[in-house]
Amino acid sequence: MRDPYEVLGVPRSATAAAIKSAYRKLAKKHHPDSNKGDPKAAERFSEINSANEIIGDEDKRKQFDRGEIDAEGKPRFQGFPGGGGPRGRAGPGGFESYSFRSGGGPGQGAGAFEDILNSMFGGGMRGARPGAGGGAQFEFDTGGIGLDLDVNVAMSVSLEESVKGGEKRVRLPNGKELNVKIPAGVVEGQQIRLRGQGETAQGHPPGDLLITISIAPHAFFKVEGADLRIDLPVTLYEAVLGGKVRVPTLGNAVELSVPKNTSSGRTFRLKGKGLPKSGGTGDLFVTIRIMLPDGNDAELEALMEKWRDQHPYNPRSGLG
Repeated sequence: MRDPYEVLGVPRSATAAAIKSAYRKLAKKHHPDSNKGDPKAAERFSEINSANEIIGDEDKRKQFDRGEIDAEGKPRFQGFPGGGGPRGRAGPGGFESYSFRSGGGPGQGAGAFEDILNSMFGGGMRGARPGAGGGAQFEFDTGGIGLDLDVNVAMSVSLEESVKGGEKRVRLPNGKELNVKIPAGVVEGQQIRLRGQGETAQGHPPGDLLITISIAPHAFFKVEGADLRIDLPVTLYEAVLGGKVRVPTLGNAVELSVPKNTSSGRTFRLKGKGLPKSGGTGDLFVTIRIMLPDGNDAELEALMEKWRDQHPYNPRSGLG
């Protein structure tokens, strides 16, 4: 995946508010429902969500900036303390054998060092042998050590993908890429197991690939269990005069009849327009938000002044 700052088009010095604003604009622009004729829209939308999942989260952003995780949120190998540690080389049967060098020349502390390592690894060390530069080398014998060949990766899916299912491409730590079928109704934290797609080692059955699902934040839906919530902007005249207003859902958009004199903050329930759940479907709760036009409007101001003088009222009278 590309650098998340590059995906959202913000500098590394961007504030959290700037990142949130950039994410919302891009998510709205590239949402699959708004780009039904573009087969790559879903891929771009997923990339935007994944980028926001990294730098839109304060802790993950700090980890990414420090180089502790990559653009997919996976830990980066930082090396061994002090820059030293074992050096791996291919051994018989395809296993890695790790070598440690003692600090002195032949016979200087090599036996004691071997005793320490043998006590640490339960005798799983081969004998010392001379190494380049006169140091002693020790090799692990992995024959008695159980191997965990399972591979764990994380995958972020959009809210729409979690409901409808689909297919996504996942990249494994070894560089291999696989197409993974996302089952409909997948939930946050659920694991998908692909048998035999993990690491391999001679003499051992292949491990499994374990994919942990996370659901990316949506551009305008908020998830509450199986229910969804959305703030619906309406004009002043729609709130006063009433009318039918188009409301997006995870399926096709529906029309909501807004009654006359509807106040901002009033919430309507659209039954069965939420997420699938055991025995049915959740609901969609639509909260009205009255939006005034941008900029100054002298005509509207004059109308409101006249109306204020003729029809004064105080909606805050009950607040004391």
